[in-house]
Amino acid sequence: MPDDPMLRLDRIGATALLTIDRPARRNALSMALRAEFVAALERVEADRAIRAVVITGAGGTFSAGGDITDMDATDFAAGRERFRTSHRLVRMLIESAKPVIAAVEGWAVGAGFGVALCCDSIVAAENASFMAGFGRIGLVADFGLLHTLPRRIGEGRARQMLIHNTALAAPEAERIGLVDRLAPPGGALAVALDLAKALEQAAPLPIAMTKSFLAQGLADSLEWERTAQSAMFLTADHAEGKAAFLEKRPPVFHGT
Repeated sequence: MPDDPMLRLDRIGATALLTIDRPARRNALSMALRAEFVAALERVEADRAIRAVVITGAGGTFSAGGDITDMDATDFAAGRERFRTSHRLVRMLIESAKPVIAAVEGWAVGAGFGVALCCDSIVAAENASFMAGFGRIGLVADFGLLHTLPRRIGEGRARQMLIHNTALAAPEAERIGLVDRLAPPGGALAVALDLAKALEQAAPLPIAMTKSFLAQGLADSLEWERTAQSAMFLTADHAEGKAAFLEKRPPVFHGT
């Protein structure tokens, strides 16, 4: 692990707790952090004594999404290469033999929203919120959202989040099936750990095989995402979206 890790790996009984620990950047998922995530999940997956995984964020935010200062692909090939680590992380979460639970406080946005949706169960504090938000910086949804979100809430509701950038507060998210359990503010992790503890007693192979079946179709979604997003990185609208975000102003898009 790096000398100054952005992801903490702790063990609570037979549960691995992964904490995104970049609160000063609202737990933005830089490429270096994604690599740490992959390394941690490799350790977790290889440890047969670990029977469940919980993912949370430090400082009252799950994750505000990708690190916009890290979005620096300058050509199509570089854009595609960028997804090598990201998609490995998506596949490891969705295809893991172990059940994975997200404990969400505050916002889960963009790639952070994607991480939550890669999990098998989502526990959210009652004051948590969810948003895709990619369109605001001239991008299509990535991090597996085009695979996971419609399967969670149906295509119609997914369109509202992906096209209209609709944000959902946790109570509404729970009502439509995006969230599985609600918790009091500050209590999402405790509820998630309780769920994980119950899963520690379950037979692991049926869980692994069920997850394998439900992951069908993921590869095609990720390949489309990789190609489409690599093209989006090179557009004038994406450059404008990044500039507007950093300058804290509304973007002006022209479809170029």
